[in-house]
Amino acid sequence: MEIKIGVKQTQREIVLETDEEAKALATRVEETIQSEGLLTFTDTKGRQVFVPSASLGYLEIGAESARRVGFSA
Repeated sequence: MEIKIGVKQTQREIVLETDEEAKALATRVEETIQSEGLLTFTDTKGRQVFVPSASLGYLEIGAESARRVGFSA
């Protein structure tokens, strides 16, 4: 699933792919924002991204989709 992170006072957004479930991710983000903690994300390649919750402008969680196999349209 794709995650887009907008950081305050920055025009460029952070985009990453993760295997985490959307519902679990949304719950974790909500809890971290309420506690004013540090949001951490790990993408499918093992790269980690850290965003202070106070700097978070927006977070867009893409829909979970199954990957297609083959050449059919």
